[in-house]
Amino acid sequence: MKQGGDIKSMDIKKLLQTAVDQKASDLHLVAGLKPILRIDGELNSLEEKEISPKILEQMILSILSEKQKDRLLQRRDLDFSYSLGLGARFRVNVHYEKDNLGLVARVINEKMPTIDEINMPKITYNLVNLNQGLILVTGPTGCGKSTTLAAMVNYINENRRCNIITLEDPIEFMFQSKKSIIIQRQLGSDLISFASGLKHVLRQDPDVVMVGEMRDLDTISATITLAETGHLVLATLHTYSAAQTIDRIIDIFPPHQQNQVRMQLSMTLVAVISQRLLPGIKGGRIAAREIMINTPAVANLIRENKIAQLKTVIETSSKEGMISLDRHLKDLYREGLIEKEIAQSQMEHPEALDKFRII
Repeated sequence: MKQGGDIKSMDIKKLLQTAVDQKASDLHLVAGLKPILRIDGELNSLEEKEISPKILEQMILSILSEKQKDRLLQRRDLDFSYSLGLGARFRVNVHYEKDNLGLVARVINEKMPTIDEINMPKITYNLVNLNQGLILVTGPTGCGKSTTLAAMVNYINENRRCNIITLEDPIEFMFQSKKSIIIQRQLGSDLISFASGLKHVLRQDPDVVMVGEMRDLDTISATITLAETGHLVLATLHTYSAAQTIDRIIDIFPPHQQNQVRMQLSMTLVAVISQRLLPGIKGGRIAAREIMINTPAVANLIRENKIAQLKTVIETSSKEGMISLDRHLKDLYREGLIEKEIAQSQMEHPEALDKFRII
């Protein structure tokens, strides 16, 4: 790690730039600890002195506007985007921890991702050329959901004439309108809530709507309804698999509404792309994905609440563009992209990997 020098000279902008220079995904600032970078999924302390609560508070407040400071004091949490200029941008969360301020900054790649660059399956091109339906990108925090959504929006922007509206918290990738019009709205400054933004989005003549996160009942309900009305909707959810995604959506509704939601999902859902990032053999991280396409068989299982059987359909429907996580992990291992132990740690049936060899 680079030598950071005396704590008195420590500058939050320099630390953010260090995160960019060292290709970190996140910068963590915690009172009483040295600055920490997450690089290829691993936490690494910088060669700085520990940051006192007072110094850390000064550092964090130096990048906040008066409006942001007021919001932080009221809510005790603050999410916003921050730029150093020259394309260096961050998604920042400021919070309180043991009555001290703390910060986590996610580094946003300045280069707009493409579907090919992030190794999305070819079926993705069919999905983003659709005119209506709901496409969900799911996975744990830090698995690249925002990057995947950005790549899909970027493709539509470059290849179709659409009015694209994004609802984000905060805005991450900054799009430039090309063939499409792109309107980016940020929670807190441009809209009060995702649910309220979705309620009024129909009056803005959208073709494609991107919802940064389906985080509550109102947002999920509004997102499904929007997909029903003839729009292509892209959204994220914090779930680990396609089956869990369906369960999570249905379970958030009151029992008397769940049959109706199953019917709505069976008709509006286009695909669920579940992903996680794993350390690559040559450094960096590799995305492992499960892809579920809403075929008639899948739709029927959703309607009949036979969610546990979705896994079997995914495993046996490769001709329709589906891929199970186990199969994708096998492919990544055979191609020499991830270690055997890493692949097996994520597989439901790790013993199946023993007969495969790297090609």
